[in-house]
Parts: sequence; structure tokens; C-alpha cells
Amino acid sequence: MIFDNKYIDYSAKSKKELYETLILFLLLSNKWIVSIAKYLLNIALLLRIPILGIIKKTIFKHFCGGENIIESQKKIHQLGQYNIKTILDYSIEGKNNTKILEQTFNEIIKNLELARNNDFIPFCVFKITGIVRYDLLKKINTQKKLNSDDSKELIAVKNKLLKICEIAEECNKPILIDAEESWIQNGIDKLVEELMYKFNRKRVLIYNTIQLYRWDRLKYIKDLHLKSKRENFKIGLKLVRGAYMEKERRRASTKKYKSPIHTTKEDCDNDFNKASEYCLNHLENMALCFGTHNEMSTHYIIELMKKKEIKNNDHRIYFSQLLGMSDNISFYLGHFNYNVAKYVPYGPIKQVIPYLIRRAEENSSISGQTNREIIRIRELIKKH
Repeated sequence: MIFDNKYIDYSAKSKKELYETLILFLLLSNKWIVSIAKYLLNIALLLRIPILGIIKKTIFKHFCGGENIIESQKKIHQLGQYNIKTILDYSIEGKNNTKILEQTFNEIIKNLELARNNDFIPFCVFKITGIVRYDLLKKINTQKKLNSDDSKELIAVKNKLLKICEIAEECNKPILIDAEESWIQNGIDKLVEELMYKFNRKRVLIYNTIQLYRWDRLKYIKDLHLKSKRENFKIGLKLVRGAYMEKERRRASTKKYKSPIHTTKEDCDNDFNKASEYCLNHLENMALCFGTHNEMSTHYIIELMKKKEIKNNDHRIYFSQLLGMSDNISFYLGHFNYNVAKYVPYGPIKQVIPYLIRRAEENSSISGQTNREIIRIRELIKKH
């Protein structure tokens, strides 16, 4: 495979730091350890045991840029030296507390202002649950009739989204809106499509995220594409496999409905590749961000681009990986002048814990990928 270690530059990291990373991935590769650690973490937080310092020095340090924008700027600059951009992600989500929702909204505006004159930041990103009450989204998703207070709240939410998009338009920075759990995603899709219709007339400013571990998402892409042609707007799509697999399957099993997740990894991979090809075939009215750590899919997309004579740095195509994962892919793409960016989550440690738990569960469930990370880090230690 083309994505080997030779393009990675870890000269700024000490051997001690590489060993710490190795130990972290060895722990994350064990599903049993991750499960026990998650249980103990919840107990520790409930009992107010002071463990946040330990978290900050370990998993938080590896997967996050810092607790605030200022702390994260060092990481933005480091990545930029290797032609790898940064997508700052204030990783607060799923709250019903109006004060926290307002803080997150203000943080998104701060991100846009930081990105305004910063070439290292090509997008701004947020989750709808960062600014909308989770319970309200569940109501919207099931199309239940909203009461008077809910209706007023929804109008206020739409005004906030409009303000974010208006500032993004002024700053000339596109917005990536992340995907979330299936039981709120239909409501999110509806909100994002309204924004696309308004702001994606001449260029793509708004991107929706498609989780292709769901068996219904390829059809959704095709339907949205047809709708965009009928209604004369462009669509932005970030294609990912997905981040809620364990939670989705548990809920489907508990509530006894058909799981929205593909039954096999092969089916998921096939849909991701089919979606990638479909979108590249219709690039005239799309812009894409491929969020993947899968080497075969990344290579497949690169080959499609060559076949279609699409330039490496075509402004309509970005690749992205999460901070702390698949550096071999990111550094390769940066080296060969593809548009590539790392998602750099940040936020107060306690608030970012749901994100860190997802990263831990993802690494323990995708053993092949985690084992490749371990092999890669061992090779880098030998050469250091």
C-alpha cells in the first residue's frame, strides 16, 4: 500500500512521547479494557474522584488540540508545516442545558472569526446538538406536533443557524455539519437542507455529513442530488463511515427495531466506495470531503480522481482524518498536494469525554486499524 511511514515527520516528538502513544493504542486495542475503563470512568466522575488530570495527560493529549482555541493554535501551526490543514471542532454535544448551548454557539462564532484570515483552517464544523436541545431534535425527528414553546425555540434555533451561515459566507469559510444518531438525524438533515437551499446557490458553503455504515444513506445521497437539480442548489457532502455503531446497535436491539447499520463491514465499505464514485461523477454541482481512515478507500478515491483527470488540489475535494489517527494517510496526502485536514477536537476535558469514549470504542471495535497504528508506531520508534 502507498501509505507507508516514510512521509510522516515525527521529529518534533520525543521517543518518550512515541512510547506513550504506543501504550495508549495497545490499551485501546483491547475491547475488554476499554469497556471496564468506561465503566470505572463513569463511577469516578459520579463520585467526583479527581481523574481529569490523568485523562488530560493521556487520551485527551493524543486525540484533542487543547481545552480552548488558544491551546489548539500550536497544533494548527504544527500541522500546517506539512501542508495539513486543521478543522477545529468544539466537541460539546447532546446537551439540554440552555447555558451550555449558548456557550457553544458563541464558540462557533469565535471559530469562524479565527478562520477568517487563517489559510490553515479551510472549514468550520459543529454538531447541531451543540446548539439545539437534544429533546427538541428528537421531537422534530419523529415529526411530532410541537407545542408553542417548542415552536418558538425552533424559530430561535433556525435564526442561530442563519447567523452562523451568514458569518461563514462573509468569512468565505464553508461549514461542515456533523452527522449524529439515527433517531435525530432526519431532523438534522431537514435543517441542513434548508441551509443548503439558501446558501449553496452559486458555490458550496454548507456541507451535510453522511454516515455510510447506514444501509439507507446511499439512497439519501442520490435523492438529495436529484432534489438539488430540481431546486437549483449545490450540495456539500462529507462522506464518513460513522461514529455511533455500538450505540446504534444497542438501541436497535433494546427497542427491537431493525438496526440502521449494515450487517457486515464489507457492505459498509461497498456503500462508501459507491457513494464516493457517485459523487465524483457529479462533481459539477457538488463539493466533497472524504472523512476516512481506510487506506483502501482513500487509494480508491485517488485512483478515481486520476481516471477522471481531477487535479490533486481541486478545491471541490478534501480529505480528512481525526487528530491522533492515520497520520500515514494525512502526511501522504499533504506531501502530494491533496487537500487534507485533520479534525482537531477541543473543549473542557469533562465536556469532551463523550467524544473520547467514542474514540476509545471505535479503536477497540476496529481491531485491524488499531493494530496497524501499533505496528506503525513501533516502526517509528525503531527509526527515531
